[in-house]
Amino acid sequence: MTPAARVSAAIDILDAVLDGARAETALTRWGRANRYAGSKDRAAIRDHVFDALRQRDSALGRAAGARTGRSLMRGILYVQGVDLDTIFTDARFAPVPLGADERIFETVKSDWVNCDIPEWLWPHWCDSLGDQAVEIAQVLQQRAPVFLRANLLKATVDQACASLSDAGYDVSPHSDVPTALCVTGRTAGLQMSEAYRDGLIELQDAHSQASITLLDPEQSGPILDYCAGGGGKSLALAAWLGEPVHAHDVNPRRMVDLPTRAERANAQISTRTKDQFAPDYGAVFCDAPCSGSGSWRRDPEGKWALTQDQLDALISTQREILSDAAKLVAPDGRLVYATCSVLACENQDQIDWFTVQNPTWRVETQKQWIPSAQGDGFFASVLTQL
Repeated sequence: MTPAARVSAAIDILDAVLDGARAETALTRWGRANRYAGSKDRAAIRDHVFDALRQRDSALGRAAGARTGRSLMRGILYVQGVDLDTIFTDARFAPVPLGADERIFETVKSDWVNCDIPEWLWPHWCDSLGDQAVEIAQVLQQRAPVFLRANLLKATVDQACASLSDAGYDVSPHSDVPTALCVTGRTAGLQMSEAYRDGLIELQDAHSQASITLLDPEQSGPILDYCAGGGGKSLALAAWLGEPVHAHDVNPRRMVDLPTRAERANAQISTRTKDQFAPDYGAVFCDAPCSGSGSWRRDPEGKWALTQDQLDALISTQREILSDAAKLVAPDGRLVYATCSVLACENQDQIDWFTVQNPTWRVETQKQWIPSAQGDGFFASVLTQL
């Protein structure tokens, strides 16, 4: 496919997304209907679509046209400095040439539009991030870097790097996170690499990994991953602590692949239902459901879908999780509350609320990571009882 044909495909997919389809669904449907497209074509189209969604409102604002995939791609390509007349042409499969009105681009004056943050959320965003509000929003307008976790149950960081380097990948140890590998250059095929198949690595954001390392590696068990989801934190906990992990999720179907992943990683992980809990866990890790605001460059649809009512419901759920999980911690154990959010209402405010409601608990250590080239936005607080 030509670059113009790829843009044309992205326009069609974005039209479907703007009409309410999920991006992944629209991409899959397009791929099935256009099987001639090669892997590089599909990857390029995907990049166009997600670049556009990360900067949806600012791109539409600059394009000053109808709310369509065409306007969105015009706005994105204009910002990227692409010569639009090389894309919008009379060539076969290219989007039709620009009209006179489509050559006009406007300056966006609203801070929240320029930063691609929903208007209703902008005050919360600024209150949470202060002087860094604009800078962090701009980071989320860009593509996310790729990180891997070295599985310490099977390999050291250096051994994992060597295996990937032998396979032609450019990887290096993370400067701050002891289990993380930074991937630059080629990323395609990582999950088919020997290192992945042998369980030496897992795909996981660096700051997500860092939240696990707030626990002392000598932390005794048993260990409970209270909001396990697909099990990424369960695998990381098992590797970092060298302890068996019990994994639980309110929707057990999310954990369906966890036994296979645990076997590959040589991790001792077993699933648990609430009636199998006992209040004697050395550590209970709660990666609570949240807005995902720290990882919106990976899921840009999340920021456009979020509403105040949904945020309020998440805050209520987070408090329930904290209260319920605290009952499962042994007297000398630790409760870890974590989110992939940068909003204070989901992070520090929740810890303040919990410690007021439960004055025997105190913060042992705590960290807020902001989105950057080093990882996504993430928050984690380790609490102990007095």
